[in-house]
Amino acid sequence: MTKTVPEPCINEVDASCVETLLGYNARRAALAVIDVFLQRMAPYKLRPVDFSVASLILHNPGITSRQLCSTLGILPPNLVGMINTLEKRGLIGKRAHPSDGRANGLHASAEGITLLRQAEAAALALEDDVASNLTASERKTLIRLLRKVYQD
Repeated sequence: MTKTVPEPCINEVDASCVETLLGYNARRAALAVIDVFLQRMAPYKLRPVDFSVASLILHNPGITSRQLCSTLGILPPNLVGMINTLEKRGLIGKRAHPSDGRANGLHASAEGITLLRQAEAAALALEDDVASNLTASERKTLIRLLRKVYQD
């Protein structure tokens, strides 16, 4: 008869094996922010990527789909549906690009400008809430360091 060794019982989880990993910490931070973001953007019916696309259009009148894809790292087929949805909602419109006859410039509509300015104010407030444990200097440093990870 073989004697079985009882499984150890742990009272505290040792997460040190993952807590030193950049990806783990970045993902945990992103999940904390995104959860609050989804709640606060629900009244505006904007997902994180919709918010990013619409904000870039608002602040860069005439931006092209190609420029959006490049800036956000989105594949063109994935952007098409987002642009169509924002356009159907009356938040953005397309106009012929002044120097590229094959492209359209994207512009926020009057309704889009109003909604997006409100959504951006809500996004700034939520950033303050989720980063409340950071000083202004720490927050700037964190953003600078995160950008170094994903930018060339």
